[in-house]
Amino acid sequence: MHKMTFKTPLAIAIAAASFGLCGTASANTTLEERFAQLEARIAAAEQRAEAAERRAELAEQGHAAPSSSAPATNADIEERLARVERQSSGEEGFSFNVYARSGLLIGEDGKSAPGGPYLTPAGGNGGAVGRLGNEPDTYSEAILNYRMQFDNGAKARYTTMLAAGTNSSNDWVGDDTNLNVRQVYAEFSDLPSFTGAFENASIWAGKRFDRDNFDIHWLDSDVVFLAGTGGGIYDMQLADNWKSNLSVYGRSFSDYPVVNRENPGLDGEDSDTDNLVLTSNNYFGNWQVMVNGMSAADNDERDIGVGQTAADTGWHTMVAYHGDSFFGMGEGNFKAAVLHGQGLGAEVKGLGSNGDLTDDATATRLALYGTTYIAPKWRIAPSILAETSEDRFANGDSYDWATLNVRLANEINQNFEMQYEASYQWMDLDPQGYSDRNAVDGDYMKFTIAPTFKPELGGFWKRPEIRLFTTYSDWDESLNSYGASSLGSDGFTGGEFTFGVQTEVWF
Repeated sequence: MHKMTFKTPLAIAIAAASFGLCGTASANTTLEERFAQLEARIAAAEQRAEAAERRAELAEQGHAAPSSSAPATNADIEERLARVERQSSGEEGFSFNVYARSGLLIGEDGKSAPGGPYLTPAGGNGGAVGRLGNEPDTYSEAILNYRMQFDNGAKARYTTMLAAGTNSSNDWVGDDTNLNVRQVYAEFSDLPSFTGAFENASIWAGKRFDRDNFDIHWLDSDVVFLAGTGGGIYDMQLADNWKSNLSVYGRSFSDYPVVNRENPGLDGEDSDTDNLVLTSNNYFGNWQVMVNGMSAADNDERDIGVGQTAADTGWHTMVAYHGDSFFGMGEGNFKAAVLHGQGLGAEVKGLGSNGDLTDDATATRLALYGTTYIAPKWRIAPSILAETSEDRFANGDSYDWATLNVRLANEINQNFEMQYEASYQWMDLDPQGYSDRNAVDGDYMKFTIAPTFKPELGGFWKRPEIRLFTTYSDWDESLNSYGASSLGSDGFTGGEFTFGVQTEVWF
């Protein structure tokens, strides 16, 4: 009888929603829109009925507790009811987020083909090319969150992120997979004791990706990627139009053979080097100004291998603009950033991740992209990523490259669209013998056609989707001799067709 009590109001709510919808619909409202509104009202009514039912169950528990336990007090009941409401609103409880991609990339010979956004010689220094129809891997991220809200209004969130990647097509990949715990952290917000500039600030500690990283999705390249283990504070309100974040991240370079100048007898012993990254990230309206200082104790003991030793300090800065239109020309969005770094900061994207950079290393990068509809059923996303750097790993070396990429989509119906992508990259690389690489210069180009299926269309950020694709790629023959890329490998020397299928999911 208890459940019947609440099913009846639900039926009444549904009927009322139906009559209300019919009575208020205008002459211009389509039947499809009216059904959508009705479904939304039914869902809301069901949620209200479920919450009411749970409240009644809790209330009954308070009035009819078994004799083996003490009756619940009014305060206990109120706290449990408040928790039900917070869980219903999403302010408390468990949530699950995913990013995943998986696909098959086959060459003209029927064999697996090399691929990936970083397959060109410039890719080793961040020179990504378009990713559509160019990914042979399986990669997934599973993000587990638990949110809590307390009586005093404070909130907490605990996050764990698992990630795995493989190039194998097998169902069981064994040693070929890489499973990592990439994030483990806690974050507190709405702390009632925080006042003044800290009133709306949140604090965190643990291992994480920085909240304000951003990327060019079509190149699978972050514009800036700050991550590691440490702690920080977000959203300090230092002035009316100035929010600031402050953090410190620790990163560990991989083990390396030490060249001990003071005691040659200890040469070859392994040593870990911790790189500390101190970051100040500031927002002035749409503008972002980021400043980073780095220190890696004893990293100058590292022998890079070309008569150079590595840097143990560095600095980095970025100025970015986050636009809410398509470069001021229409609806859409765009982001633009200029990054510069020296020493350990010359790895301008993955901050603090490269331990082989010299004291004299310098790098400057430009990142630019935008998205818009150019017609009711056509959307476009152009992007540019370019960098110039020198003295990275050897005196006199230089790495100059630029990528222009355009993603275009034509929405055919509510579940199908045609996607197209053209990517061009110019590079002039002179490694001065570092890692046995040879100087090369030339061009790379790629064009992809990808029929794409989706449960629902509606922009570049709608997922999941399943794509079929055909890709043609070509490059200057001289690039085959670089010595550290997929170009020039057996059966992959230029003018190549590849084919495949891929899914990409996020939620």
